[in-house]
Amino acid sequence: MIKIITDSAADITLAEAEDLNIQIVPLTITFEGTELKQETEEDYDQFFQQLITATKLPITSRPSPKAYLRFFEQAEKEEVDVLVLTLSSGLSGTYESAVLARELSSYKDRIHVVDTKQAILTQRMLVQYAVQLRDAGETVESIITQVEDVRERMVVCGVVNTLKYLKMGGRIPKSLAFIGETLKIKPIIILENTKLSELAKKRGVAAGKKRLHEELEKEPLDPAFPVHFGYTLNREQGEVFMQETIEKYSLTNSKMHPVGGVIGTHVGPNCLALAFVRKKSSKKSGSLSRSVDSVFFQLHAG
Repeated sequence: MIKIITDSAADITLAEAEDLNIQIVPLTITFEGTELKQETEEDYDQFFQQLITATKLPITSRPSPKAYLRFFEQAEKEEVDVLVLTLSSGLSGTYESAVLARELSSYKDRIHVVDTKQAILTQRMLVQYAVQLRDAGETVESIITQVEDVRERMVVCGVVNTLKYLKMGGRIPKSLAFIGETLKIKPIIILENTKLSELAKKRGVAAGKKRLHEELEKEPLDPAFPVHFGYTLNREQGEVFMQETIEKYSLTNSKMHPVGGVIGTHVGPNCLALAFVRKKSSKKSGSLSRSVDSVFFQLHAG
């Protein structure tokens, strides 16, 4: 048996974790001195309801090495291999904490820590893929090889509904935020080279959705993986976007999940996200890189 551990940036609820037989190490979200749990979909909704009226952003902190060590100690007692799949190292020190915990453990030879280079939907997808491989009887080494292959072909991007939270976090100047809000500018963000960056700026939600669809069309999809849709707070909006996309591209394998507070802190409510896996090709992974004009923010999750 292999013990799989991830963190709360994957937005996997505790109930889902139990079904998958995995463990979740939480990043800490502190709101006006109170720690907010992100364990259920109701917790996600409550977080965004509070964020709407907030005058300061919550503080998101990476897990301590101690949070991992308790799982490692249990694995040692059970004499099982451990696979840790962390939030992108470009967004958080979570990977660093897991690696340090491994070095502190007397069981480190059987602990494997992988930087997913992903977050939210694509991090979830990699965790679910690892579970599928584990349950099929694959070795931990084989799982790591296959997970690392898939992560290089993953894309997750989204439409940010408001510049308010980027302004509050100091990611963009107040003057630019004011102009952007007046013109109803919607930044399109993409997780690329381990960090979230701006891909484009569009006026209105419809134009933002169209830009996400353009990303979907760039290269063939890997049919082995569902196309995933995400949303913050507004499930109805997420369902509409998913249905529009399914009909437009005749998708036969799609899933939708809410996005929680770890990344949601920076992008706010009423955002839409799209995640998928590119089909493997003979091109080098670097061929997927793109020229990003006017990159004006990078997000860090703590």
